Amino acid sequence: MRFCNQWQSHIATSLGVERTEWPCSPDLKPVEHLWDQRGCAVRAKVTNTTTLADLRRMLVEEWDAIPQRCMSQLTTGMRSRNQAVVAMYGSSTCY
Repeated sequence: MRFCNQWQSHIATSLGVERTEWPCSPDLKPVEHLWDQRGCAVRAKVTNTTTLADLRRMLVEEWDAIPQRCMSQLTTGMRSRNQAVVAMYGSSTCY
């Protein structure tokens, strides 16, 4: 977890927030995986007559339809993904 300044770091520590080293990689950001999944779902629905308004509506519908199970899986696996990337010094991993 990154902290913008020393004060935030102190507050987090005092609240018992466990800090982990977090490599800078979009692949390790859960929201990036969600956007990818939603984008694939919307692309599957796009036709030659799809308008910008249709795209917006489809994206909102897809975003609202994200199952809680999906969110849980993405967040629970983050620690092991992080540790794998850190262990590999930022190289690609099996994930």
